[in-house]
Amino acid sequence: WHTYGKQDVVGWEIAGGELVALGQGGDHANDILTDAEYEHFELLVDWKLSPRANSGIFYNVVEEGFDRVYATGPEYQLIDDDGWPEKLEDWQMSGANYAMHPPMAKAARPVGEWNTSRIVVNKGRVEHWLNGVKTVEYELWTPEWVKMKTTGKWKDFPGYGSGRKGKIGLQDHGNKVFFRNVKIRAL
Repeated sequence: WHTYGKQDVVGWEIAGGELVALGQGGDHANDILTDAEYEHFELLVDWKLSPRANSGIFYNVVEEGFDRVYATGPEYQLIDDDGWPEKLEDWQMSGANYAMHPPMAKAARPVGEWNTSRIVVNKGRVEHWLNGVKTVEYELWTPEWVKMKTTGKWKDFPGYGSGRKGKIGLQDHGNKVFFRNVKIRAL
């Protein structure tokens, strides 16, 4: 792992077998990435949030040419669905493909409890799973996907989602978030 755009890890600790975003760096200051790149993969990870926390898991992340992780690759959203202080759009809920595909079902456990997420990316086909429930399914780079990208939140981010492979990232959105049992399998 390394902090986006840096060689080391800043703002995270390992405690009791958990990888913890300390939430000290402010908005996206300490997002971390795998050193390796993945094209076709399955990711399994357990996570839990502190109250009012917002985080995510990025994939197909490209570092060169971008100043922020979220400008490059899709995000599996993690958020305090019930305690977030503002109204959430459906595409902001846990398990969503952030700002693109809302979850098909609500499957997050209450804040403070462990959740298990699974992301499968295989030849452009993507699935998000949350606690054994499929929340999102879509195809990257199809005409429908391009239309969603160019007419929605990402319309001013021309490189968003263009990476055919990339790194996997964990978001530090300024809140304390816990991860454990991170497993990545190439397909």
